[in-house]
Amino acid sequence: MHSLIYKLLLTLGLLSNQQAQAATSLDYDSLIHLDAEALAEQGINEAYEQLLPQLMQYVEDPIKIEELFSSETGSYAVKAGGEIYKIYGPELEGNEGESWGRATYALFHIINKQITKGDVRFYAINSANDLGGLFLSQSAAELSRNALNNRQDWPYLPELVSPWYGQFH
Repeated sequence: MHSLIYKLLLTLGLLSNQQAQAATSLDYDSLIHLDAEALAEQGINEAYEQLLPQLMQYVEDPIKIEELFSSETGSYAVKAGGEIYKIYGPELEGNEGESWGRATYALFHIINKQITKGDVRFYAINSANDLGGLFLSQSAAELSRNALNNRQDWPYLPELVSPWYGQFH
């Protein structure tokens, strides 16, 4: 579907050939829709379970994750591979958007720290409610960055740094 749209935009002269190639090389049909808000609302385990079939192409024995939430303190965290990722709670600064960024970072970090062979990583595409993920090689990610004009469309590896959390801008 997306490739048809890009072909139409190319034909109409609204995209360059290089932009269309990069955009279609991302294979948006394989994009895994995640939604950062849903992740932050105790949805990381559900998203991780959804991703397991794809992750198992790169990792023989994926780690288990455990969601930790307390209605008493109003906190949510995820434990995976011996690390605890705090998503929201009274001790954390920031607004709701910050929890979306922390949840995005947590899921992508949990997945990517397991992929130790090859150069494929799980890249974020977009953010917030439009957040998605694609398993890409570093060269595929770089090709798309070279061709796509809007830096916010570039694949990125989320970081735990507010306010952009690794997204190009």
